[in-house]
Amino acid sequence: MDKDKNMIHAQEQKKNAVVSWTGGKDGCYSCHRAMAEGYHITHLLHFRNVRKRGSHELNNEVVRAQADAMEIPLIQKDFTSYEEEFKNTVRDLREQGERIDAAVFGHIETHKNLVDRICSEMNLELVMPLWKQDSKKLIQGMRESGLEIVVVSAKESLMGKEWLGRKIDEKFIDDLKRQDSSIDPCGENGEFHTLVTDAPMFKKKIIITGSDRVLQDGYWYLDIFGWTFQEK
Repeated sequence: MDKDKNMIHAQEQKKNAVVSWTGGKDGCYSCHRAMAEGYHITHLLHFRNVRKRGSHELNNEVVRAQADAMEIPLIQKDFTSYEEEFKNTVRDLREQGERIDAAVFGHIETHKNLVDRICSEMNLELVMPLWKQDSKKLIQGMRESGLEIVVVSAKESLMGKEWLGRKIDEKFIDDLKRQDSSIDPCGENGEFHTLVTDAPMFKKKIIITGSDRVLQDGYWYLDIFGWTFQEK
């Protein structure tokens, strides 16, 4: 009984956090780092811009598959203002009785003012584990931590459709250097975007079973329509 009470007390002492989630490597790695630092992740927040399709947006159901693999609740919403939708979602959760102490973001170089403002107005601790870190070290850290990362979009002017579906491994990093030395190893300038198919907090691995390569607005996209889970 005392052991159970201690476990409950320990859980209560953890800070509850939501994670801004796109399905890609930066948000996932930030989530992993936040969990390692003791944060309890209550929800993944996945927002889609109704005005345009972004180069990092995925099939909603693939993102839901990630949440299922992690066994963490997912909230998916369309937005015209990311800031307002994020704040409204946190308000809704609190009104439902959730204690939300912090928000985790995967930003490396951009949007600091935006998330500062959100967290300040909502009385949230801002957690940005990747902020201003070296891209080469980050991508290496992601791989070493156990993230399995797949390229799902690539800028046509820099990378061809053959990059779609590739896993980020040592060969990928070497090939990227040979392709164009200006490409950031994390794709921080929009050169490519990713999907995480496995990570330490995934209970099951995602296997892509069906996809098409589509060119749209200067980006090659991996349009994923089939996947399955693999037990770990």
